[in-house]
Amino acid sequence: MKKLLVLLCVTLFFFGITGMANATLYDRGGSLIYDSDQDITWLQDANYAQTSGHDSDGLMTWDNAMVWADQLVYGGFDDWRLPTTEDGPYVFGYNGTTTAGYNITTSEMGYMYYVNLGNPWYSGILNNTGPFINLQPDLYWSGSEFTSWSGHAWTFYFYNGVQDDYSRGGPLLLCLGCA
Repeated sequence: MKKLLVLLCVTLFFFGITGMANATLYDRGGSLIYDSDQDITWLQDANYAQTSGHDSDGLMTWDNAMVWADQLVYGGFDDWRLPTTEDGPYVFGYNGTTTAGYNITTSEMGYMYYVNLGNPWYSGILNNTGPFINLQPDLYWSGSEFTSWSGHAWTFYFYNGVQDDYSRGGPLLLCLGCA
């Protein structure tokens, strides 16, 4: 009986691990990457504002980035937007249970960085860019306003995996997704 129980536990453990869903990115063709977990399509070029010739360095204020994303038509899609971040009280931490800091996977960019790409927190470099091109180790705008401080929006820093706020007037990069 004890051997049967051990065999059952080992079998359940094995199938539990191999049966777990993994975050998957699919190449949809046409420079579009689909995230099956978040049900979002990303532009493969994470600095498309620059490479498309719209902006010489790809840096925009938050307001300009929001307008440009909203007006973009690419790959047959016209519902492009900046990635979302869950807004909440500003609590900086390291365990993913807060709104700012490291290991935050509740935002779309945090999920991409930590889950899809498997990058470690505060590594000091962007280890894995996966299927994306021109993904810079810099700050990227979120499409979510930071309601705790007027004139700020959420950002994600692809250099070290930190999510934080930034003044909306500052020029930052943007990557685009659509639902």
